[in-house]
Amino acid sequence: MDGFSSWFAYVGDHWSDVLTGTLEHARIVAIVVVTATVFSVILGILVERHPAARAASLSIAGIFLTIPSLAMFALFIPLVGIGNPPAEIALFLYAILPILRNTVTGLDSVSPAVVESAKGMGMGNTQQLLQIRLPLAWPIIMAGIRISTLITVGIAAIAVLVGGDGLGGFIQGGLTRLGLPNSYESVWVGTIFTVALGLVLDILLSLAQRLTTSRGLRI
Repeated sequence: MDGFSSWFAYVGDHWSDVLTGTLEHARIVAIVVVTATVFSVILGILVERHPAARAASLSIAGIFLTIPSLAMFALFIPLVGIGNPPAEIALFLYAILPILRNTVTGLDSVSPAVVESAKGMGMGNTQQLLQIRLPLAWPIIMAGIRISTLITVGIAAIAVLVGGDGLGGFIQGGLTRLGLPNSYESVWVGTIFTVALGLVLDILLSLAQRLTTSRGLRI
């Protein structure tokens, strides 16, 4: 009980900093996910019907996920300096694969019979894409966006190591003072609020998915 009370006391005493860190963390995630979504959906549309290009793009996006996070962040420091930019570029590369893969999978899952019916109604390729294929693929694409968001929220916690903002500052601050007063509370603040932010964003995206999905496609 003492641990809980001391943690809540720490949060109360540092609430302004906690709120600022949470909002900074959310801003980084929002920038990365929006950018990765636009890029990945467009790329998925372009490569979906070209097997070689699709395989190559998915393989390259998969390779990004194998690079250790800190190494990936550090790679971009010579190009853009320290701070949020190197973290955001690295997080963008990590966020691509789930959205790209789900875009390709979602478009592939559209029944050829539905596409043929659209052609029979006189729809061109662009109309088919915007009015038929993308809406039918949207629930699968949104699932990829939600996965990417959770990945981004978690990895963004180490942005502090390259001078970035966010809740990682509490984790780093606690670890560097480990054993001193409030060090464990600081680590747990960063950890718990990162998890909470991920849950909140996932709930918001789930709501957005429901509101933007045709009623007949809702699960």
